Amino acid sequence: MTTPEIRIDEAGTTGVRPLLEIRDLAITFKTGGGEVQAVRNAHLTIMPGETVAIVGESGSGKSTTALAAIGLLPNNGRVSGGQILLDGEDIAHASEQRMIELRGNTIGMVPQDPMSNLNPVWKIGYQVRETLRANGRPSGPDDIAKVLSQAGLPDSKRRANQYPHEFSGGMRQRALIAIGLSCQPRLLIADEPTSALDVTVQRQILDHLDTMTTELGTSVLLITHDLGLAAERADKVVVMYQGRVVEAGPSLELLRNPQHPYTKRLVESAPSLASRRIQVAKEQGVETADLLAPAAGTAKPDTFLQIQDLRKVYKLRSGLGKATDFAAVDGVSFDVRRGTTTAIVGESGSGKSTVAKMVLQLEKPTDGRILFDGVDTSALKPADLFKFRRRVQPIFQDPYGSLDPMYNIYRTIEEPLRVHKIGDQASREKKVRTLLDQVALPQSAMQRYPNELSGGQRQRVAIARALALDPEVIICDEAVSALDVLVQAQVLNLLADLQANLGLTYLFITHDLAVVRQIADHVCVMEKGRLVETGSTDEVFESPKQDYTKALLNAIPGAKLMLPPEVA
Repeated sequence: MTTPEIRIDEAGTTGVRPLLEIRDLAITFKTGGGEVQAVRNAHLTIMPGETVAIVGESGSGKSTTALAAIGLLPNNGRVSGGQILLDGEDIAHASEQRMIELRGNTIGMVPQDPMSNLNPVWKIGYQVRETLRANGRPSGPDDIAKVLSQAGLPDSKRRANQYPHEFSGGMRQRALIAIGLSCQPRLLIADEPTSALDVTVQRQILDHLDTMTTELGTSVLLITHDLGLAAERADKVVVMYQGRVVEAGPSLELLRNPQHPYTKRLVESAPSLASRRIQVAKEQGVETADLLAPAAGTAKPDTFLQIQDLRKVYKLRSGLGKATDFAAVDGVSFDVRRGTTTAIVGESGSGKSTVAKMVLQLEKPTDGRILFDGVDTSALKPADLFKFRRRVQPIFQDPYGSLDPMYNIYRTIEEPLRVHKIGDQASREKKVRTLLDQVALPQSAMQRYPNELSGGQRQRVAIARALALDPEVIICDEAVSALDVLVQAQVLNLLADLQANLGLTYLFITHDLAVVRQIADHVCVMEKGRLVETGSTDEVFESPKQDYTKALLNAIPGAKLMLPPEVA
């Protein structure tokens, strides 16, 4: 068997010096079991004004490479070989003082996990101001509001006075984007910058990055697991696998004609509508039927979960101490049938996650009822509520925030079994091992801690924990948004298999309409707390009735290439 050609795009033909050039980079981590080489002989070149995307599964080394470029490797990590040339200067072993001078004005960063990268006791505006002041930029209230507005945060002056916990996951990500872009750096490292965002805000942010590249000459290093997104937005794509660069080249060429077996697997596994639409467009309109057909339904006809005129009102206080009512959910009603998947979609702040929290009894409704198997959940006594929580399990959006950093992975997954007094120690350990296999994590992960895992690996742990009690209903709040495409496809297939075998019912909260098309039987579209459209997945995707639904579909990267003419 011959080794496929590996395309590595090299600079130097234009006579222009690269802004960032990584040569033969090696990164090593010290662990309890000895040294581990996370990145090996990596090559990467970014020219001024260019966008380069690194794609690969969790643990491939893509984020580690980016952290090395900005000098933010963990204490147990070091650059053990190669060069990192920033505008000709080797910064691979630069002093901390030199890196402080470069961060902000020269190199900006948008990290992946918003909750662990925002200080929970500082207001958002203060965190933006600190960045501006540290880099000698104007930092008055208007300057802060402008930075937040550019990142897509509405009512920015009021938002500047709020804390991270008062923001949705998508809004927290936008705050990080605001901080990363605030000093207009020459190079922006964006690590999964849109993984927590709904499609309309995703387009807004990515359009903003494109504008910076064009107008300001800013280069972008985009870290993403969405190969379709990378191909549409980046000039070049670099594919990493097990710490190595296995293929690189012009984005659309690589997507349309991958050479390395791993790149081919990424293309084949991607549920992203974008990757498939781009390929169809490049083939000059070749028809591709049933790309993302919904999973075959195994539903029983009975209604299992009923949401009746649900409302949730919060009291918001202004700077003068006056309280105003804010309806996060306003008159929402829909049914979920046993053994089916209902998806709730909408922009950040639309109320979809609030609905999920009320179904889980983590928030109490202001008005309305939630009937689970015919029982009003708001009337459950403590003992019955305990039993209810075994039957209904969540998978939350933020994998780091939902895992106890003091628990290793074994204790994290085993804890629900112990709390509900299921089995003995030996049977629980066997169950944990089985769950790790189901979510594609190695057995060795049992003794590791959340901070030792990538974002995608942490989310797989959260999924394993939710499956531990063999629940009847799983509430998935952006459950696969942090996963690379191969693991995402694996998890979605796992959820589909569990549904078929066990008759599970899913309430799926997501902004990724590609995932909705693949997994959902029924779709509910929410806007500003209200339900604006419902229907089967085929009805909503093929014949949307509301302008808002059409706007959501149009906001998907490359959407107009595949939508019916009357929608596009």
